[in-house]
Amino acid sequence: MKTLIRKIEKLINNSKYDKAVEVVRDAFNIEFKAEFLKNDYHFTGDKDKRDIYKVTLKRGNRKYSFNFGQSIMNSQYYRDIAFKERTYTLNWSCRTGNYKITNIENYKTYVTPIKGKEPKLYDVLACLQKYEVGTFEDFCNEFGYDNDSISAKKTYKAVSKEYDKMCTLFNNDELEVLQYIQ
Repeated sequence: MKTLIRKIEKLINNSKYDKAVEVVRDAFNIEFKAEFLKNDYHFTGDKDKRDIYKVTLKRGNRKYSFNFGQSIMNSQYYRDIAFKERTYTLNWSCRTGNYKITNIENYKTYVTPIKGKEPKLYDVLACLQKYEVGTFEDFCNEFGYDNDSISAKKTYKAVSKEYDKMCTLFNNDELEVLQYIQ
């Protein structure tokens, strides 16, 4: 595993993220599938809609499926026809500047819809929990949550569940390698 870690580390240090994930995918025999579900709010507190995919990671007869919220910049959007640098989310929030649309119905003829980018395996692996979460108190201290918060407890449970699912796919040594994908 140390050789694999050094190889991954070198690739990432040289900004070859996709190649690093390719090496990991091949070494661990990971199958990856991303299926577009919808463009909607995904995270609590989202102000803009994003593309949501059903992602499946599979190794042999073990698999983990979950919904993945793509970054807003890689989700579907509208591009201004006249000012191509201006882009808007599907609910008309500005993505690339400090301007506002006041009359959406009239403006629709001045934009063109642009398809979002499907998440890559790197995008997904970089977001998944690959470290032991610890106690709720540890979690709150590490990430700045209030340990008297219901939403913090909900987040803690979701992150813990995600880590448990990752443990069903990967052993400790493999998780150590995956920790370099961030």
